[in-house]
Amino acid sequence: MVQVPQQVPRPFAGAALTHAGPSGNRGRHRLRDYNESVEFALRDFRHEEFETLWRIDQQCFAPGISYSRLELATYLQRPGAFAVVADGSEVSRTRTRSGTLNQGQSSAVTVGFIVAETGSRGTGHIITIDVLPDARGAGIGWQLLRVAEDRLRAAHCQSVILETAVDNKAALSFYKRHRYTVIKTLPRYYSNGVDAFVLKKDLLSPPEPAKLPQ
Repeated sequence: MVQVPQQVPRPFAGAALTHAGPSGNRGRHRLRDYNESVEFALRDFRHEEFETLWRIDQQCFAPGISYSRLELATYLQRPGAFAVVADGSEVSRTRTRSGTLNQGQSSAVTVGFIVAETGSRGTGHIITIDVLPDARGAGIGWQLLRVAEDRLRAAHCQSVILETAVDNKAALSFYKRHRYTVIKTLPRYYSNGVDAFVLKKDLLSPPEPAKLPQ
């Protein structure tokens, strides 16, 4: 039998950011370093794209924090676990010799995902939120979080918890903006000795409206 490492839920990375239908929400925004506006769609994770999600995770988190293939596969297969993927679609352009731009076909690329799970006693759990560097700051992390919260409500979860490092100011600011509050500290929670805050949100309060970028 394969020995599975003990689960250590992911801290929200400061440089990165975790409705019920497969094609979910859509939004239009501009990704940094992209020449065109990009539309993203949220959908359910498909098992054949596991390697894509694992590679995204390696880009979003440092070694020692990023998941091994075994860890990520295990979390995706846990009872009550689900994952939602954000796909971005960009329209390519090519420049002619005269200097004009020709619009080409759109192409889709996965830019982020969230893994969450329903838990015992009516409490859900956000395991990880991953958004690629070029896609950050465009509202994708918030949309992934919102969809996960909606699914946890539908599964009769009354609240949701997550963990983040006490020195991760960007993460704390993000979650507090979305009504998460610190409920306790876990000393030396991470392998580097950093403490973690446990944050919690009441899912019975009215859900927040969508906040797509303009």
